[in-house]
Amino acid sequence: MGIDVKDIYQDVKKYLEKEVTIEGWVRNHRKQKEFGFIDFSDGTCFKNIQLVYDNELANFSEIEKIKIGSSIKVTGIVIKSLGSGQEFEIKVLNITLIGDCPDEYPIQPKRHTREFLRQEAYLRPRTNLFNAVFRVRSIAAQAIHTYFQNNGYVYFHAPLITASDCEGAGQMFQVTTLDLERIAKDGTVDYSKDFFGKSAALTVSGQLEAETYAMAYKKVYTFGPTFRAENSNTKTHASEFWMIEPEIAFCDLNGVMDIEEDMLKFIVKYVLDNAKDEMEFFDKFVEKGLIAKLEKLLNSKFTRITHHDVISILKDAKVKWEFEPKYGEDIAKEHEKYITEYFDGPVFITDWPKDIKAFYMKLNDDNETVAAVDLEVPGAGELIGGSEREADYDKLIKRMNELHVPVEGMEWYLNLRKFGGCYHSGFGMGFERLLIYLTGVENIRDVIPYPRTPGNCDF
Repeated sequence: MGIDVKDIYQDVKKYLEKEVTIEGWVRNHRKQKEFGFIDFSDGTCFKNIQLVYDNELANFSEIEKIKIGSSIKVTGIVIKSLGSGQEFEIKVLNITLIGDCPDEYPIQPKRHTREFLRQEAYLRPRTNLFNAVFRVRSIAAQAIHTYFQNNGYVYFHAPLITASDCEGAGQMFQVTTLDLERIAKDGTVDYSKDFFGKSAALTVSGQLEAETYAMAYKKVYTFGPTFRAENSNTKTHASEFWMIEPEIAFCDLNGVMDIEEDMLKFIVKYVLDNAKDEMEFFDKFVEKGLIAKLEKLLNSKFTRITHHDVISILKDAKVKWEFEPKYGEDIAKEHEKYITEYFDGPVFITDWPKDIKAFYMKLNDDNETVAAVDLEVPGAGELIGGSEREADYDKLIKRMNELHVPVEGMEWYLNLRKFGGCYHSGFGMGFERLLIYLTGVENIRDVIPYPRTPGNCDF
């Protein structure tokens, strides 16, 4: 097994004028009469290495025939580059073909549309764009774990199969072993004969289960896949996506906003520090000014303002809205954009109307709003949603009844308010929405390795 390309880039002086052996893939192959150049990648870093070979090699004619996409083993000398564009290159002593590649290989060295690459999703990490996207995905995931582990949180694995609907919206994928063809014929469903003895579904959120563990560990977080059976085909919706959901005991709404701001700044800085090549690529080819936008966030103090005051600002704005802002109602994308521009930075919008928020959010003293918060960031809109949770047993029961959320089967959640309950808060951040913000790649289908959307479950 040879060394990694990443090792050479990290310490070029160590390898200069030394013989190395590397294994990887041909990204491009430019042939001349007496010599040739191969752009080589082994996937360990974003940058390629240029291989230079000439007709003095015994197998020159065989090397000339190596096709783009092929895997090869290379032995050569690391030398200072004679041409422009790279600091060093490898003068080839020998190349061995490991895996050949036919001429119809789809990922040729030319510009491909993102729509085409979604159809070839199993090959798209071999392109510069997606190689950068999914390395940043990996680095951002590590940043999330690092932040919470460094701050004393316990990583909680929420169940993926559940009998409870956290959001109460009913947009859940059912999990069953019942004979669907028989049910379609006679129209009767007996869940007592199903695998779990009751109706079950894929989770839309790990929040409720995480709350139970926060009552034992004080600070926990989930980070895993969630599922929504929502027939939406927007650039920011997917049927399967990942969520980060911390839950913190003895924490109120102001405390959870402090955590959100601290966490987001940590992740952004971690990615900027550990994915410099990838971020420079995004800044140059995907979203010009991306790095400056993220650095500005690091130096911003996040504004905090109530939903009522946001609506007042929107109503006073001399703007012709597509959707007129109204007290007591949700805000639209155009409103989110205006508010972040108005305050020139990230904005926490707090104290939302209770009728448009979930049953578990703490009812404020005005009996009209809940202690909920959405974080709006420039260029992306809503990134994080959180709240202080309702700690009063009777108030929680009342809210569930008002919103027609079944109490039966939720006794375990309600009992948290009876068995040593305390005030506590949490939030949820969609991992893919974070990646859209970090990379400038605007479609959620392009920041998930294999996107699951309505009508699409390929690969």
